[in-house]
Amino acid sequence: MTSDLSHAIWRKSTRSQDNGGCVEVANLPDGVAVRDSKDPAGPALIFTSGQWAGFIAATASGSLSKV
Repeated sequence: MTSDLSHAIWRKSTRSQDNGGCVEVANLPDGVAVRDSKDPAGPALIFTSGQWAGFIAATASGSLSKV
């Protein structure tokens, strides 16, 4: 999996405000990167497409409510 994020196109929710309390995501050829909007030069978490799909499915189903 790639970790070169220099050309990544980052986005965040259109509902987010400019207070820096958001996460940003970027699509990668083989997955998704996630970073803290307060620290765009900081580290990013990188997930495979399958891992990201699992996270989205768990979030949508409410199964993460007990975490």
